[in-house]
Amino acid sequence: QVHLVESGGGSVQTGGSLTLSCIISGYTDSNPCVGWFRQAPGKEREGVARITSRGDATSYPNPVRGRFTVSRDNSKNTVYLQMNNLKPEDTAMYYCAVLDFCSLQVKFAKVWGQGTQVTASS
Repeated sequence: QVHLVESGGGSVQTGGSLTLSCIISGYTDSNPCVGWFRQAPGKEREGVARITSRGDATSYPNPVRGRFTVSRDNSKNTVYLQMNNLKPEDTAMYYCAVLDFCSLQVKFAKVWGQGTQVTASS
């Protein structure tokens, strides 16, 4: 059974940085495509980063492009999300997910982690 565990969330001031980690266990096929998503209270879950199985391609939506960087270390079964210049609007619960199809859309996520809270305040 596949499990994903996120860590690294916390509270920072506007402009601060955090690095989230997602440890993947139980995946028996080749390394999966992974997405990072977030959900703020009262809002729909949205994708913020995606990385291919070998880490050779990434993608980001406009609100985070240039501030967020996704990477992975397949020897550690871990995917990271480096977040710089955090803004109050980045405040949300952040989730990693194994993507059934390697596109950053909620409908393609087949296994979710439990989430980690990120709060950025001025």
